[in-house]
Amino acid sequence: MLVFAMLLDAALGEPKWLWSRLPHPAVVMGRLIGWCDARYNTQAPNKRRGVIVILALGIGAALLGVALQQWGDAITIVIAAILLAQRSLVQHVAAVASGLRMSVPEGKRQVSMIVGRDTSAMDASAVARGAIESAAENLSDGVIAPAFWFLIAGLPGLLVYKIVNTADSMIGYRTPRHEAFGYGAAKLDDVLNLIPARLTAILIAAPAGALRAWAAIGSDARKHRSPNAGWPEAAMARALDIALSGPRAYEGRMQDFPWVNGHATRTIGPAEIDASTAMLWKAWGGALAICALIALF
Repeated sequence: MLVFAMLLDAALGEPKWLWSRLPHPAVVMGRLIGWCDARYNTQAPNKRRGVIVILALGIGAALLGVALQQWGDAITIVIAAILLAQRSLVQHVAAVASGLRMSVPEGKRQVSMIVGRDTSAMDASAVARGAIESAAENLSDGVIAPAFWFLIAGLPGLLVYKIVNTADSMIGYRTPRHEAFGYGAAKLDDVLNLIPARLTAILIAAPAGALRAWAAIGSDARKHRSPNAGWPEAAMARALDIALSGPRAYEGRMQDFPWVNGHATRTIGPAEIDASTAMLWKAWGGALAICALIALF
């Protein structure tokens, strides 16, 4: 079922004709989490309340997955395909390359749709780095991790992962409002991504012959603020032989993040973005082959 879901997602992506008429499940999850945030994150910072909310959302997602699976394999495959994001990820990243070829302002406009950092002061190389870093991280969050948890626990596993990952992206920040309330979502997301992030790094590094630099990939990955996001990013930097991360601005303040693969070239552009989208498909192909082998044997 996972093989068919991955193929369906790769072929169709997210059809605009459908999701312009219906709310995407990820949007519904986002609205539910936003409602919980507004409803329950109203008193003094309360870590316990946030943990209860994310556990309740996870249990609800698991029960919904169990119910949906009763409708049969075809429905399970379609729902799994909807919750994978390979084709849409490639399209969003490729749009940055196309925009950057037109102009730096258009590149910044396109990359602003997929990154959370400030884009106003970006040059062409910073735009390209933002797109490539997003490509690597979202390959893990949007494709490999959902597929992994579907393989482990079917639709319940996939839906639990998606609700937790969506919650982390919305409330899992160290801000005055969310540091306590989003603690549970952030920590649970870290646990659920522990294996998939490293698997994603292997899938990126292997086609490029970068597995021999695994120790260096691990060293760079540990420089990242997240215990998981640095792995696919460091693997992508080695696979493309470019430097990623480095200083960037958030909320108007420049922050001095360490370089990943910092000895490699830092002057990059649309060609390197194109190379990253090709790497996304190679990693996806590796994951598909693994799933096919599991299905056969």
